Amino acid sequence: MPVYSFDGNDLKKMLRGAVELLGESKGEIDSLNVFPVPDGDTGTNMYNSLRSAVLEAEKADTDKIGQVAAKAARGCMLGARGNSGVILSQYLSGFAGVLKDKETATAQDIARAFTEGAVFAQQAVMNPVEGTILTVFRKSAEGAGTATAQSDDLLRLLVYVLKRAFLALKETPEQLEVLKEAGVVDAGGKGFVVILGGMMQALKKASPFSKEPVLTIEEKSSLFKGDPLLLDTAYGKIKFTYCTEFLIKGQAIAVEKIKKELEGLGDSMLVVGDERMARVHMHTNHPGTVLESCLLHGLVDDIKINNMLEQSKALLSIPAEETDGQLNKREIDGEKSENRNYAVVSVVSGDGLKQIMKSLGADVIVPGGQTLNPSTGEILNAIEKASSQSVIVLPNNKNVILSAKQAGEASSKDVVVVSSRSVAQGIAALLQLDREDNAEQTVLKMNSALSSVSSGEIAFAVRETVSNGLKINKGDLIGVWDGELKSSGKELGEVLADLLSQGVDEEGRLITIYYGDSVKKTEIERITAEINRKRPSWEFDLHYGGQPVYELIISAE
Repeated sequence: MPVYSFDGNDLKKMLRGAVELLGESKGEIDSLNVFPVPDGDTGTNMYNSLRSAVLEAEKADTDKIGQVAAKAARGCMLGARGNSGVILSQYLSGFAGVLKDKETATAQDIARAFTEGAVFAQQAVMNPVEGTILTVFRKSAEGAGTATAQSDDLLRLLVYVLKRAFLALKETPEQLEVLKEAGVVDAGGKGFVVILGGMMQALKKASPFSKEPVLTIEEKSSLFKGDPLLLDTAYGKIKFTYCTEFLIKGQAIAVEKIKKELEGLGDSMLVVGDERMARVHMHTNHPGTVLESCLLHGLVDDIKINNMLEQSKALLSIPAEETDGQLNKREIDGEKSENRNYAVVSVVSGDGLKQIMKSLGADVIVPGGQTLNPSTGEILNAIEKASSQSVIVLPNNKNVILSAKQAGEASSKDVVVVSSRSVAQGIAALLQLDREDNAEQTVLKMNSALSSVSSGEIAFAVRETVSNGLKINKGDLIGVWDGELKSSGKELGEVLADLLSQGVDEEGRLITIYYGDSVKKTEIERITAEINRKRPSWEFDLHYGGQPVYELIISAE
């Protein structure tokens, strides 16, 4: 049965189908990342970004497709996480621009929307290359143009677009050598194919010949007592109600013993620190039991217990434009900065690294980084929180730069993003702070500092792959230097020594190491002492970073 026009309700159905299928597939998409580190990257970021688009579109009390598309584009922009999320939000902006002021859309309208979406996304990337999601966007748009030359049927159009996108995705390994070497297709392109597939599934369910009803988010909420989009994810399937956080202070705190004692009382457990102070984070149904157990090891302080079920319910009642603002105000560290000629917003995760950046002059800290890419809305909220009209943003992760720039463009303040691609670069930039300088002078100094530091990271591989000639097994430690995979092995000391031998010259260098939440200070002290015996011209400076994902973050000056 041919369909010759779409309205806003049809678009809502398609977006719901897209986000639901993307939610089911995001883990698979994440696994396609070339670097085998756990980075919660493309699939998760696209899902969260598109989910924000759906929540905003659902609030459009109209069946006019132009208004629904505009709402979706705005929601995706504020909820955009990571490069893939920002690119997707730009795509939706271009798509929505074509449909502006339209009540319904024809096949020709939708084809032009696909084309304009591809153009907008291309413009968002500084140096676009073939073999990425941008290629899949463009090829699918070309397919839409071909389809409309043959038929005005919108269902046939979408089928043709999906086929062209799938073929373009299959070709990505031949266009990018890193994909071919790793034996994967482009993750962003895969995400877009899944989105198109979800749209098709939703339309089939909505067909008058289908017996399966398509419910709105509100209707599903009444059935499941919660947001079905959340229920499809680990966030929604809450087994343990209370997020419990606190500090333990004492003289001989046994961190490893505490971990063993708390096993079985919940999940998402994190116990980090030393013999004098440790931080505990845990999801549990019995926070009192957790606290009583830890009281045997010292005094507890800074206790925070949040009911995650109530938080998830509250999320449903918050407007999308506030989801990344009001809700996340609780998550942004730092009070309002003093009245200065400029303020600095810095993105980082890890208790130690947060404190280091605050001590170096960062006014507002946005929790995020690897695995925790903050949304455009969260960064925008941090910018607005800073009391100065002039704001400098340090993203400190290559996958956060586009979100930071998009947040800066959305703000009414004077915002400059210094494109720090790593924590080490962010710290190097903060070392340039001189409050006697104006914002322009500070930005110049910070940008100059980015090139003065080389940096590396060591993490555990989460899957098997081949990259840069190295065969990586799941569970191996891998070393990355200046964005390039350089080393792998089983022992932290061996990988660090090998990585430094490739990244640092023989002359005297200061090597700063920030060790993560799972690395003991005594272990890294022993490892660096052994390396120092062989390389006496190197000077090591060790700091507790407390960061997740990376065992070590290293900088060399």
